[in-house]
This record gives sequence, C-alpha cells and structure tokens, in this order.
Amino acid sequence: MHSVRPRLPSALVDWSLLLGVALAVASGLVSLVSGSPGDAWLFVLHGGAGVSLVAFLALKLWRVRHRVRAGVQTRSGTVALSVGLSLLAVAALATGILWVLGTSIPGPWTLLVVHGALGVVTAAVLLVHLRDRLAIPSRATLGERRAALSWLGLVTLGAAAYRANDALGTERRFTGSREAGSDAGNRFPVTMWVADDPAPVDPETWSLTVTGLVDRDLELAYETLDTEAETRALLDCTSGWYSDHDWQGLRVGDLLDAAGVQEGARWVQFRSVTGYRWSLPIAEARGALLAARVDGDRLTHGHGFPLRLVAPERRGFQWVKWVEEVRVTRRRDRSEWIAIHVSGLGE
Repeated sequence: MHSVRPRLPSALVDWSLLLGVALAVASGLVSLVSGSPGDAWLFVLHGGAGVSLVAFLALKLWRVRHRVRAGVQTRSGTVALSVGLSLLAVAALATGILWVLGTSIPGPWTLLVVHGALGVVTAAVLLVHLRDRLAIPSRATLGERRAALSWLGLVTLGAAAYRANDALGTERRFTGSREAGSDAGNRFPVTMWVADDPAPVDPETWSLTVTGLVDRDLELAYETLDTEAETRALLDCTSGWYSDHDWQGLRVGDLLDAAGVQEGARWVQFRSVTGYRWSLPIAEARGALLAARVDGDRLTHGHGFPLRLVAPERRGFQWVKWVEEVRVTRRRDRSEWIAIHVSGLGE
C-alpha cells in the first residue's frame, strides 16, 4: 500500500517555500493599502500563501527530521536556523489568524504590525537558509504526475484553510475587519497608528493651510471653514474593525480650486499636527473630504478634531487625523512611510 503522504522532490519544496514567502510578503504589503472590494483577491492570495507556506515547511522538516535530531544533539547552526525558520513561519501565521479573530495585545503596535514584521523576518531567514541549497527542479520532476498532484493538493489546502476562517466568529469584510459603531456618531473605536496621540487641538489657535504648487497659499481659521459638504464612506481600520458613516466637512476639490493648482501638480499631501502625513493622487484627492463632523456630531479629539481626512476605499491609517496642512506636490513624499511609524513617539 502506498503512503498518502505527499511525495515532492526536495528542489520543488524549496522553490515552493521561496514562492510562498514572496507571494505572502508582496500581497501582504499591498493589502495594507487596499480597501476596495475589487482588491479582495489579494487577501485570499495572502492568506492562502501563508497557510501553504507552513504546509510546505512542515513537509520539509518531516523529510529531514533525522538530520534535525542529529543536529540538535551536535548543536548544529544549520539545524538551529531551520528550527528558527519554522518557529517564525508558525508565529507569522498565528499572529495573522489571531488578528483576524479580533485579538488585541498591549503596546503601541497591533497584532497586524507584529504579523507583518514576523513575515519580513521569515522571508529574510528563508533566503539565508536556501542560499546554498536552492536547485532548479528538472523537467522530469515537474512533469511527474504524482508530484504535480501533491503540490496542487497542498496549495489548494492552503487556500481552502484560509477561506474556512470565514466561518469563525462574526461576519467580516474581505479585509478581515468586523463592523463596529456604524451610523453612531463618534461611538466607533478610537485607535492610533503606532503612538500618534497628541494633546487636544485648540480651535482658537489652530488653522488650516494650503501650500505647495498653488497660485496662492491659504490659511483658514476654524470658524471660517465651510463644512457643509457631505459624503458616505466606510472606514476600514487595520486594527480589525470597520465603520460606515455620513461625514460632513470641507471638500478637498473645493479647497484646491480656491488655492489654484499649478501645472505639474500630481499629489496632495495631508499633514497632521503630529507630523504624520499621507499623500493621494490629485484626482483622487479632489473627491476626498476633510471632515469636521460624523453623522452630524462634531468630531471628538480621538477621531481627529478639528479636521480628519476621509478617503473612501482607503485603509484607516491613511485617513489622517488632526489635519493642519494640505500640500500640493509634483512628486510623492516617500518619507511619509517613515513618518507614519515614528510620529508621536517623541511626545
């Protein structure tokens, strides 16, 4: 009787591990800034790649289990690296699942951030591990029916296992987020990206400025703002929740028209009083809103008073709070990727 255990050549397993990590890391990074329903396939790809990766890793460890035992006894550095890689991969998968289930941890970083960091470290360790071991599978190997079916079975198992998460807990969006506080004014979760949590803003001393590639700089006091524009938008936070609201405020397109956009302008950056900042392409920015109210209630400090960016189909960390400057630029400011992770840490 033949064993039902998958029969895969070592070279094919190694390449599958490399492909799984590449897909998981790439899709994970892109999914962080994906909030449109049309991007749902990215999340399926990411989850399926992660589960399949652990399955291939388990298969590899089973195959070399005798060498692992011998290496543990001799304290082999190569074996220690293999064991460490396995623990990292399992930890990355576990933190991703726990985040989907709504688990929270103490400290400034969410489980999603920890999951992402573990994923990047796993990729780096895997590259070191495979550096001298990676061999291209032969044509005969790739054409072998049993190997092909085993490989397809493991990949299908990974995708099915990820989709099975939909049966766990309450209903979720394709991003993994659960509904919380929709249409209830300010009564939806207050979360901070890393440590971005300033003292309350005084509207008497605060002002909104428009600078950069504009015909005239603007500086607007809070009491002079025309905040009657309205839009319906869903806020999907990477902390694991989403909330749908009617937002009232100042339309960014009207603000740009008042300042006069110069030729060559391509991006609009929204800057917080904390130094936190994010940019949108100018066409998308025109349809965004700087909200002063939510469901008719004035925004609370925790939700970004006096103004918060409302960017439909963007993730929550891109909805900049406590906006004090709108800057029109020719090129995107890449330093904002650093700014969003360190703003507030020095306060």
